Amino acid sequence: MLNRVRSAVAHLVSSGGAPPPRPKSPDLPNAPSPQTAAPPEAPRSPPATAGSGSAAPAKTVEARASFSRPTFLQLSPGGLRRADDHAGRAVQSPPDTGRRLPWSTGYAEVINAGKSRHNEDQACCEVVYVEGRRSVSGAPREPSQGQGLCFYYWGLFDGHAGRGAAEMAARLLHRHIREQLKDLVEILQDPSPPPLCLPSTPGAPGSSDSSHLVGPQSCWSSQKEVTHESLVVGAIENAFQFMDEQMARERRGHQVEGGCCALVVVYLLGKVYVANAGDSRAIIVRNGEIIPMSREFTPETERQRLQLLNSAEGAGPEDAVPGPEHDRLVRVYDLTQYEHCPDDVLVLGTDGLWDVTSDCEVAATVDRVLSAYEPNDPSRYTALAQALVLGARGTPRDRGWRLPNNKLGSGDDISVFVIPLGGPGSYS
Repeated sequence: MLNRVRSAVAHLVSSGGAPPPRPKSPDLPNAPSPQTAAPPEAPRSPPATAGSGSAAPAKTVEARASFSRPTFLQLSPGGLRRADDHAGRAVQSPPDTGRRLPWSTGYAEVINAGKSRHNEDQACCEVVYVEGRRSVSGAPREPSQGQGLCFYYWGLFDGHAGRGAAEMAARLLHRHIREQLKDLVEILQDPSPPPLCLPSTPGAPGSSDSSHLVGPQSCWSSQKEVTHESLVVGAIENAFQFMDEQMARERRGHQVEGGCCALVVVYLLGKVYVANAGDSRAIIVRNGEIIPMSREFTPETERQRLQLLNSAEGAGPEDAVPGPEHDRLVRVYDLTQYEHCPDDVLVLGTDGLWDVTSDCEVAATVDRVLSAYEPNDPSRYTALAQALVLGARGTPRDRGWRLPNNKLGSGDDISVFVIPLGGPGSYS
């Protein structure tokens, strides 16, 4: 497990000089054609172009033509230009058109203050259908309606040294998760305990690695508890690893620049799975209580952790074995264990938010903003996301962007999801 965590952190957080422009990355390697039952992915927001008669140099037009933001923002060319403006730093949110994100999720983002040419954060919000690949006995079956599962998916990707890796992860990571869950559809639908061994699929990804929790021919000793939850956790961790490996291939073969942090939420069968590789963060604010839902992975925190283990155990870093609190990318929250109110939310943010805002300050903003709206008003979560972004960005003054206490605001890209955990329509 430690090797998987190190691999995810090392590659997803990796960075380097930005190489020349790249061709579009392919879909999943060796993946079957997309399932017809899966919701189609809409094209990205149209690229911004210079208006007629514009005297903008060719390089500026080319740079803006390659700039893209999450599809669900539905930005026009003019909106893309505003989103790419470092001086104005206008906050962007999905339009209030009645077609909302799943669970009335709120989202807001703002570009950096000149740290990089474009916003290197990316975001994804999807409802993903998973069709089972085979029966539990291993016998192939014909796909049919009603035999699959749906999961809800939110992802934030903070690009480093270029936005290529973040764009690639936003486009493909949920597909990797879908692929990993295909072998588990019938098992997860069965309330009885999962089998100790899963049937194999010839040529399936990961079949050569016996350490994969849900890899084919994976078996567990009778002493180790196998639960539906552990299978989903393994599927998500495997998806991170396959995404990481695909990024490495793309950097070599197609010049995908940079790396990225990844913070992902999957809701499946009553449970919320939060997976993090990098320095983004997720917290639940429930009845005023703060519940951390991610552990930040950075080269420095990993180094400090290994040094602490080395000091305590007298072992070298390579001999250090992480405990349960250290060896997982994924944390799980069971929604069915609590009766949530409309003010209970899961907040996801890239480091642009957390660099200048504490968990307690976020919780205070949650209380202040949501209390100003009716509980059944779905726009309240977008308003909260906007308030969090504005609070971290600050306002322009003579010496940069400043917070009310005159401290510097965040000059980084800031992206925030606010996911309601209770209230009307949350679980539809």
